[in-house]
Amino acid sequence: MSADPLTPAPEARNARGEWRPPYPIKYAPVFAWPPQFAALLKWLFGFPGFLWPLNLLLLGISAVSWYLTQPAIARCVHFEAGWIAQIYVRNLVMMWLFYGSYHLYLYTWRREGTNRKYDPNWPATKSRLFLFGDQVYDNIFWTSGVALLVWTGYEVVTLWLYANHRIPWLEWSQHPVWFVAWFFIIPFWREFHFYWVHRLIHWKPLYKHVHYLHHKNLNPNPWSGMAMHPVETIIYLSVCLIHWIIPSHPFHFLFDLQHAALGPASGHHGFEGPIANGKWPTGSYFHYLHHRYFECNYGESTIPLDRWFGTFRDGLPDGEGAKLAGEHKD
Repeated sequence: MSADPLTPAPEARNARGEWRPPYPIKYAPVFAWPPQFAALLKWLFGFPGFLWPLNLLLLGISAVSWYLTQPAIARCVHFEAGWIAQIYVRNLVMMWLFYGSYHLYLYTWRREGTNRKYDPNWPATKSRLFLFGDQVYDNIFWTSGVALLVWTGYEVVTLWLYANHRIPWLEWSQHPVWFVAWFFIIPFWREFHFYWVHRLIHWKPLYKHVHYLHHKNLNPNPWSGMAMHPVETIIYLSVCLIHWIIPSHPFHFLFDLQHAALGPASGHHGFEGPIANGKWPTGSYFHYLHHRYFECNYGESTIPLDRWFGTFRDGLPDGEGAKLAGEHKD
């Protein structure tokens, strides 16, 4: 992240033509020592920051989902085609709107060209590496086909559990502070969970038979975000299972699951923001480096787990990540 994330970084490409920012990747000032209170408050409430745009956007999507499109809990006591289909269609529409919007703007219309595109190449076509010989078609199949079914499956089973009082239910009227706190905790929980399950699927047997599919996308695009083997999708979306144990409201569960299902589009679209005439901060060079070098940056840029466990790469040619991975300098 730069000192001013809304100021576009200049074009800075290495010998391979790959764009990289002229500044090292930095973590959010949450775990900084000594504490940086001014920087922390700016990160929490500023734009862009923790709350806005992504987390509040996803919370807003979850609120619309819960109040306008969610089947009543009373209908979920029994597994019935009607309410299950309602959830599936809702999730399908959301996925196409969220992932499809990034793809339409960045890849179909190419409104940004290759400006601050990490890899200057466009998605592969006529490639035996991907289903249908096309990277985008392959990614759409795994994301809106397979991953969508797993996402919907988790939601259906959990709503059935809530409806039948099989898991603890938290009400606003009983614990208002904890009710609100959940919305702040969920993004941190997601990041913590993601780091550890990501390390797990890089274990050689799981990588060979499962995670390899996602890593075909050396040059990711929005639809690469959830282009995973079904086993990986089950592991990744297991982030929502915390709600089976710790009291929460179905709205919290919905936010957690939709955050996990929709969020990857923003981190995989392959561009450094801001985009749309500098108005929309987005992109994740942090995660792009994982696709580029594999054994680094397993987590995200809020909780410094990669730094603590020696897997952090800062993006500069002489950064500590380059030394870690044993890569030559550009």
